[in-house]
Amino acid sequence: MPPKIKVAIAGASGATGSSVMNALLATPEKFEVTALARPASVGKQVFVEYAKRGVLVKSVELDGPPDAVTQALSGMDVVVSCMTLRQLKEEMALVTAAHEAGVGRYVPSFFGPVCPPRGVMLAREMKEDILDHIKRLYLPYTVIDVGWWYQLSLPPLPSGRIRVKEEYTTTQIVGDGTHPWALMDNREIGKYLARIIADPKTLNKQVFCYSEVWTQNDVFNLWERVTGESIPRDPLTKEEIHRIISEGQAEMAHDSLESAAMLKLGMAQYKYLLGIRGDDTPEHAKYLGYLDAKELYPDIVASPLKDYMNDLFTGKIKAPYT
Repeated sequence: MPPKIKVAIAGASGATGSSVMNALLATPEKFEVTALARPASVGKQVFVEYAKRGVLVKSVELDGPPDAVTQALSGMDVVVSCMTLRQLKEEMALVTAAHEAGVGRYVPSFFGPVCPPRGVMLAREMKEDILDHIKRLYLPYTVIDVGWWYQLSLPPLPSGRIRVKEEYTTTQIVGDGTHPWALMDNREIGKYLARIIADPKTLNKQVFCYSEVWTQNDVFNLWERVTGESIPRDPLTKEEIHRIISEGQAEMAHDSLESAAMLKLGMAQYKYLLGIRGDDTPEHAKYLGYLDAKELYPDIVASPLKDYMNDLFTGKIKAPYT
């Protein structure tokens, strides 16, 4: 039996991090998993539960002494970041420490829709800054993007049975609603990542993972058929998105990484690239140099959007961002 792949996860308690952790822990014969946690967070229930499942939880301040971060990564084959862009400084430090520790592969916190590297979206440019830092160090890496999440694609129901916070989701019809979007159940990110980080073909490559491709109009139509409710269509025009983006950029210039301003700008730019530019497709991913996970791993069966809708509507799962 080959030796286990030693994987350290930063941001293990979030939505993407939880998906990654669950997938790696499902195959304990393949992976030895470490979760990196702030000293103040080590005692949180999520990390206590991880420890019960065999995870080594390491206490480390990523923006603390560099030698301590490097020591925490000693012996790791793979480091995966699932941190948010509000932790950009910490991720840059993690990249440097991974290089100093001789880590064999670094997976930066991308996990989003297809987007050109510069000139479209601030969040993407910040992620590209991370990748630039990786490349300056010649640190082996793999970028993984996953399309837009099922969990952010459904509007609330007029009955109130399913509620969501509009600022986190694409609840409006963007443009004319006819651009195709590649979609992914965020709970399944981990099962793709587990295959990718064990595959030498993906080293120093970008990989695009997705479940299905839908237009926004078709998503709303399917949601109506599943729920039996008539859902209002609230159009969001190109001009309105540009206005919101301009406001968000002005607020960001004043408050930098302030959460509210960054969220406003980020969601407006996501809607622009998804529903106006139409970037988030497998075809654009291939043009930008991504490997296609469906071609790499045809045996992986992705959950259909309709199944997610049914589970959400019948109460088998809870709606995120409620």
